[in-house]
Amino acid sequence: MRYFMAALAVFGLDQVTKWLVLKKMSLYESIPLWEGVFHITSHRNRGAAFGILQNQQWLFITITVAVVCGITWYLIRLKRTQPLMSWSLALILGGAVGNLIDRIRWGEVVDFLDFRLIHYPIFNVADSAIVIGVGLMIFLTLRQPHEQEEAFTKEAGETR
Repeated sequence: MRYFMAALAVFGLDQVTKWLVLKKMSLYESIPLWEGVFHITSHRNRGAAFGILQNQQWLFITITVAVVCGITWYLIRLKRTQPLMSWSLALILGGAVGNLIDRIRWGEVVDFLDFRLIHYPIFNVADSAIVIGVGLMIFLTLRQPHEQEEAFTKEAGETR
C-alpha cells in the first residue's frame, strides 16, 4: 500500500504544480528563478518526450493505460519482496497517471520546468518522476545479474 501512496503523492504534487501554472501564468510566460539557468515557463506538449509524435493523443492514452495496468499488477505481485523496484514502479505510476490526466482533460501535457543552461526540453513533475523511476529500474536490472551470480557462486562454494 505504501507504494500506491507514493504514486498518489507524485500524482498530487504533479497536478498541484500544473494547476498553479495554468491558473497563475499565461501560455509561454516565463519566470526566471535563476536567470539563464532555470525558469518556470508555461508550455504545452501535444507529443511524447522531446515533442515527438505530435497530436497522437489516443496512442499515448492507450499505451499509458496499458502501462498503468501493468505496473499496478506488478506492484501487487511484488508486494514487499523487492522494495527498490517497487519504489521505481511507484514513481513511474504516479508520473504516468499525472500526464495521462492532462492528455484526457486538455489533449496536451502541461510542462513548466525549464533548464536553459543545458537547453533541455521543458518538462514537469510527472516527467521527473518517470525518469527517476526508469533510471532506478535500469540500475536495479543491470545490478541484478551480478548479485545473482554472486549468490550462485557462494552457494556453489558451500556445496564443495
